[in-house]
Amino acid sequence: MGKHLFRSSPPPEKQTAHQSLAETAVQECMRDITTVISKWTSSSDEFLFSTNSRSEAAEFVEVVRHLHSTMHRLVAVNPSSEKLIYAQNLMQSAMNLLESEFHRVLKENKQYLHPESVSLRSCRSSRRFSTSTVTSISDSEDEGGSYEENAAADEHRFSGGDSDAMDDLKMIADCMISTGYAKECVNVYKTVRRSIVDETLHNLSVERLTLHQIQKMDWEILEPKIKSWLQAAKLAVRKLFFGERILADHVFSSSTNIVEASFTDITQEGALTLFAFPEHAAKIKKLSPEKMFRFLDMYESLANLFVEIESIFYFDSAAAVRSQVINSLAKLGDAVRFMMNDFETAIQKEASKTLIVGGGVHPLTRYVMNYLSFLADYDESISVIFENWQLTVPSPLPESLFISGGGDDAHPEDLYSSPVSKRIAWVILLTLCKIDGKAQPYKDVALSYLFLANNLQYVVVKVRSSNLRLLLGDDWVVKHEAKVNQYAEKFEKLAWGKVLTSLPENPAEKITPEEARALFARFNDEFEAAYRKQISWVIPDPNLRDRIKISLSQKLMLVCTEFYEVNRFGLGGDAFNARYTPEDIGNYLSDLYFGSRGSGSSSTTTGSGSGTGSTTTGKSRGGRSH
Repeated sequence: MGKHLFRSSPPPEKQTAHQSLAETAVQECMRDITTVISKWTSSSDEFLFSTNSRSEAAEFVEVVRHLHSTMHRLVAVNPSSEKLIYAQNLMQSAMNLLESEFHRVLKENKQYLHPESVSLRSCRSSRRFSTSTVTSISDSEDEGGSYEENAAADEHRFSGGDSDAMDDLKMIADCMISTGYAKECVNVYKTVRRSIVDETLHNLSVERLTLHQIQKMDWEILEPKIKSWLQAAKLAVRKLFFGERILADHVFSSSTNIVEASFTDITQEGALTLFAFPEHAAKIKKLSPEKMFRFLDMYESLANLFVEIESIFYFDSAAAVRSQVINSLAKLGDAVRFMMNDFETAIQKEASKTLIVGGGVHPLTRYVMNYLSFLADYDESISVIFENWQLTVPSPLPESLFISGGGDDAHPEDLYSSPVSKRIAWVILLTLCKIDGKAQPYKDVALSYLFLANNLQYVVVKVRSSNLRLLLGDDWVVKHEAKVNQYAEKFEKLAWGKVLTSLPENPAEKITPEEARALFARFNDEFEAAYRKQISWVIPDPNLRDRIKISLSQKLMLVCTEFYEVNRFGLGGDAFNARYTPEDIGNYLSDLYFGSRGSGSSSTTTGSGSGTGSTTTGKSRGGRSH
């Protein structure tokens, strides 16, 4: 035991030498530090961490670290040395100087160290030096112009400040942390940076609103706040929080724990305020279908930002922020499903009795299809929201609405595996069921089929020209186009059947002048009756209108022309019995299906139909007296 103690204890003369060396080292450090402190605390115009004195600042930081290490050596060999007291007081003075400089650099370089400026430089650096994968945050481009244009504008906006400010802050932070003054350094950093975060969020119109405050708002007040939030969320995540994270990572790179604690303390309150807004908005009591798209905008924005939010707030201490985003997405999804259910219920309960004049497109069809085409623009979001939402069909639907083809029944449950496609197809089917019922009150069966053709054509065109086509597929379009053609054929047969059958099947067959006069008279009456009835009917879709007119012309003109040419000379002076020549008939047909344009006795007409049709020139419809 004695030998062990003897071996572990240096001889008195050697211990004295160690004490002397340690005290000498401390003395030298104190002398160097005293000189620097005296110089930079007495000057009011110059600062230690500036362009002209950066090398001296680096030397000062190195000497302070050396003093710290020599103090530890002196404590080890002579804990009661008086020089320790002087050294500690001097170390405190050095830390006061560094803390003052740290605060000054943060404040004086506010623009250069603004989170947006920091994130901009990071993105530019990533673009310049990375030819492979860059993070989604760095690759995000601002809306309203190219990256280069926005970068130039922002660079001008955040010009000014010391380009070495971030490195100066890191140098000071490394020194203060390594010498045991981390708390003082972090407190200064958090105070300054939190004020910048709060100010930036305020400038982005992010308000601390409670659930109660939001629920009391009228929609006219809440909607503009939602629009403002959509802009604020993107800027806050991709510039404010991203920039703060980059700055904290750089300044406190020597300590992950300090990065986490400081960044979380600075940003968490503002982030929670920002990301709680959608959840509160989704809980308003007066949700209605027309408000859905604002909530989908918030859902889409938050979902698109979620990966970036997770990357920025990945610390365990920031779990509350990530949870808030998830909760907001869930509540927004609940709100969208609620409003979609309300939308479907409103369609089922729609009970208007007013007939659409001329058999045009019903307002219900327009409303539903415009709504669905807008909804389809959010296909990625609604695919997630509707994923586990069970579709329930409340009652049997008319068999006439189910279109068979290729062995498939057109019921949504049977045709689609995607919940979104099922629901969209179901809503359209439900709407067509309502339209089918609204066709029944028309006293003229031909007009009821025209009504059905017009409405289904509107549906098909909306599907074909929007993202609904991606959800429902080309087969759906083809089958429903065929259904439109079926309706159109029935309309033609019912509306023009008597006209077509008023002339003989074989127009070239020889008949007597008396028989010809009788047939012409019958044709005149049937054509005039059909024309007068249908002059107020409408086919808003130009393609459908042209298809029906071409079909009628081919069927009517062929028989009429041949019969007219064969028999007109045999009628002698009674040729005027043929009130409608083939040319007249063509002119009359070209005038139809633009809606009400006066009585059939009008002699001329020009114009286009319903703003969507082609223009017909003013031609004589007969050129003969009746």
